[in-house]
Amino acid sequence: MFTDGQEKNACPDIVRANMEDSMKGKLNSEFGNINISEDVIATIAGSSAVECFGIVGMASVSIKDGLVKLLKKDSLQKGIEVTVDEANEISLKMHIIVAYGVNIYAVCNNLIENVKYQVEQHTGLKTCSIDVFVEGVRRID
Repeated sequence: MFTDGQEKNACPDIVRANMEDSMKGKLNSEFGNINISEDVIATIAGSSAVECFGIVGMASVSIKDGLVKLLKKDSLQKGIEVTVDEANEISLKMHIIVAYGVNIYAVCNNLIENVKYQVEQHTGLKTCSIDVFVEGVRRID
């Protein structure tokens, strides 16, 4: 981003503001500032979600076609919408597919508690809401 001879302070305010907007989660420590990307938060949430009993996987919803697609393990964050507000609190919207024959209410409560714990432990930020959207039911072979 910087050419030879340019210092970090020479960065225009507009570019600096855009860099800060792309990194939402912010922590301050005695050594400096820590910025956590929304993709990192989504990856943590997706990884902890698929570890829960009764979850087949994360779902990607195509608004154009109205189709639900089971995501592979390398793209779990696409089934999660992350929002960090001005108070530095995380809101998650998770689209999941559950296993056939499980209690959906119990699975979702377990999912919420597990994801909340893991995200707060890994990031140090508070989670204010987790909304779960069950997009489908699948049989496990």
